[in-house]
Amino acid sequence: MKKFFPSFLAVFVVILFNSIFITNEAQQAIVTQFGKPVGEPIVNAGLKFKIPFIQKVIMFDKRILEWDGAANEIPTKDDKYIFIDTFARWRISDPLTFFKAAKNERNAQSRLDDVIDGIVRDEISNRNMEEIIRSSGRSMETYEDEPTTVNAGARSQIIQNILDNVTLKLADLKMGIEVLDVQLKRIDYNKQVQSKLFNRMISEQNMIAEEYRGQGQGRKQTRLGEQIRDEKKILSEAYMKSQKIRGDADAYAIKRYSEAYEQRDSKGKINKDAVEFYEFLKTLDAYENVFDSSSRIILSTDSEFFKYLK
Repeated sequence: MKKFFPSFLAVFVVILFNSIFITNEAQQAIVTQFGKPVGEPIVNAGLKFKIPFIQKVIMFDKRILEWDGAANEIPTKDDKYIFIDTFARWRISDPLTFFKAAKNERNAQSRLDDVIDGIVRDEISNRNMEEIIRSSGRSMETYEDEPTTVNAGARSQIIQNILDNVTLKLADLKMGIEVLDVQLKRIDYNKQVQSKLFNRMISEQNMIAEEYRGQGQGRKQTRLGEQIRDEKKILSEAYMKSQKIRGDADAYAIKRYSEAYEQRDSKGKINKDAVEFYEFLKTLDAYENVFDSSSRIILSTDSEFFKYLK
């Protein structure tokens, strides 16, 4: 009996290890029996049981998976060829349905290639180039006019339409897959039309630049006119103030001259000495302004101007 106990224990351990399995938080599983799924899919983490040797566990990823399509050349509605590179994010929403429809992730990726590429091609071919490239509307401000809104692009609507159509298609195919997001990773022009398009873009930008230059020149001339007008106004006001100051100074000088001539002594008589001294000072000032070191003069005995030089 003791000889059979180790063998029995080994068999028990083997059966036990083939009866249990563990799923973590990133996994979901189904149990198959003779290649056919049995029971409900297992979507919760923990220790699980199955019939040993008869039943087999197939694990699937529970996380969000990546789909990256190849760049395809697609004609637009306005007969322009562009390269579209698309990517998507998806997950296995129903592992049992997924196993029946696709068996594994490799087959699911192949089916997604057909579904997403076809829907992207249909959506792009029904849109003009301008709608595909522009993702949203934007305002362009000018110096003279109010901000204007140019044509809004439809890329966000295109992406939403692609996602909705892919969801409907996968629901019809019953693959147990949920596509969470679809995005256009890259949009590139065909080389044959790329140079023409760039030249047109350059021409349009040059036209906008010329318009801005014209507006700038107009503003410049306006500012120059205002500057000249302000300069003349300032000079005119300054000239008026200077003339007024000169007039006030002349009036003050005349007043002082008159006071000097009319100085009187204590008895009310005009002070001739003060008048004569004032005339002497003013005559010296005149000499200084009239003569210099090179001046030659001839004195006359009856000259009033030269009386102090005698």
